[in-house]
Amino acid sequence: MTEQVELSIDALKAGNKAEFAKLVNQYSNSVYRIALKILSDPSDAEDVLQETFIKAFRALPGFEGRSSISTWLFRIATNEALMLVRKRKPEFVLVDEPDAPDEEENSGQVQLTDWCCMPEAELMSDESRRHLEEAVQDLTPALRAVFVLRDIEGLSIKETAEALDVSEQVVKTRLLRARLRLREDLSRYFGGKMAERLEK
Repeated sequence: MTEQVELSIDALKAGNKAEFAKLVNQYSNSVYRIALKILSDPSDAEDVLQETFIKAFRALPGFEGRSSISTWLFRIATNEALMLVRKRKPEFVLVDEPDAPDEEENSGQVQLTDWCCMPEAELMSDESRRHLEEAVQDLTPALRAVFVLRDIEGLSIKETAEALDVSEQVVKTRLLRARLRLREDLSRYFGGKMAERLEK
């Protein structure tokens, strides 16, 4: 993990290259990880990483400080990644969902599997982690971005809303949908695993 160092916003806005190098060093891993989780392609994630810092360097003189520098960077990175998703899969733009919070009312209808009897090794296996990553990729880009920023990168609801330029209520609604869909997917996955164990 990169050690957090204090950055001078004034020096960054003035185009100080040494200060910008510190910014890149401090946040490049997080930016790359966000891009990779959204795009699931290391080459595309590298492109997003490069483009994020190019755009950040050009835009820094106008940085107003209404959000933290990290949230501002993550907004650029997420926008770049989502633009790439739309370019690769334009159909996602047409089928993305409204943000009405209707799914909360139906959340009790999701069939969940009790995983209490699954061995911990199986719950934490490479195969299970791969399945979770695939399930995240099956989310729509809007849900995936919220899940990655909030649940994987650990941003707060407020920071996630700022990074995506949406309201906090939209973040909460999308996060609920993402979690429910992943939970349902994993319930089916582990339910199948338990059935296999019982058949042996």
